[in-house]
Amino acid sequence: MKVGIVGAGFVGATAGYALVMQGVGRELVRKNMGRAEAEADDIRHAVPFAHPLEIRAGGYEALAECRAVLLCAGVGQRPGETRLHLLQRNAQVFREVVSAVLTNAPEALLVVASNPVDVMPLAARFAALCDAPPGRVFGSGTTLDTARFRSLLGSYCGIDPQHIHAYVIGEHGDSEVLTWLLVTVGGMPLESFAALRGIDLSETVRQEIDHQVRSAAYTIISGKSATYYGIGGALARIVKVILHNQRSVMTVCVPTPEVAGVSNVTLSMPRLVGGNGVLQTFPLPLNEQENARLCERARVVRRALDELEDE
Repeated sequence: MKVGIVGAGFVGATAGYALVMQGVGRELVRKNMGRAEAEADDIRHAVPFAHPLEIRAGGYEALAECRAVLLCAGVGQRPGETRLHLLQRNAQVFREVVSAVLTNAPEALLVVASNPVDVMPLAARFAALCDAPPGRVFGSGTTLDTARFRSLLGSYCGIDPQHIHAYVIGEHGDSEVLTWLLVTVGGMPLESFAALRGIDLSETVRQEIDHQVRSAAYTIISGKSATYYGIGGALARIVKVILHNQRSVMTVCVPTPEVAGVSNVTLSMPRLVGGNGVLQTFPLPLNEQENARLCERARVVRRALDELEDE
């Protein structure tokens, strides 16, 4: 099966590498934006050590027959630039990109990684997909944040994070909501597991883990200027779910009729993802504080979308 990547920056390049390492798909096409040819060559040289995928760079026409296309194109945030200004500039990029992708790959599912990732899936629909099923275009959302939460809990509790179910929902970034009360470990509530193992889960410990999840990007960026391995792995996982119709529950973001009392907004929630994109959303039994925080962020995103529509 054929997968396309538009955007050859750190995220797009690393997603391509992760796809090769995991053996996802049979053909990987990179939209030729600047350094795509070099990235394709570099990744191709890793194929003998991983899985037999065909990798090439080309124009939009090379995306024909792609089952999924990763949208990693966009501009970076300038010093002092507001979220809305970044949104407006990337929305302009998307008007060209989305239309060109769908002209050449009309049946493809679009997975958005460009920032602000909470808003760009709806911006993509504004660009060219207003009549298409909303689950066909969705963003990586808090998939990476959820992985960070599970990873930190796994390290702290001394257990493989694959056996931890914990979700980060809402808006990707500082204001995301960590659903502590819903965490389970091996089928047990986190509190029960901690008591059984004699693990300290005091409020101080929780605040420290919470801080590490929220500040992970800042910590990484201060050390090496960008984050890309985690999100690259997350995007490869999402594509694998699509190609194999694995029907996995993932915290992706998709235009939704209502979230926390706010209508027509894009936020991350646990959603069923399969071969046709996002199939269903699973509302979580949040406590009053969590629901209030989710509602607050939904309103922020909705205001950004309103201003975008007014442009």
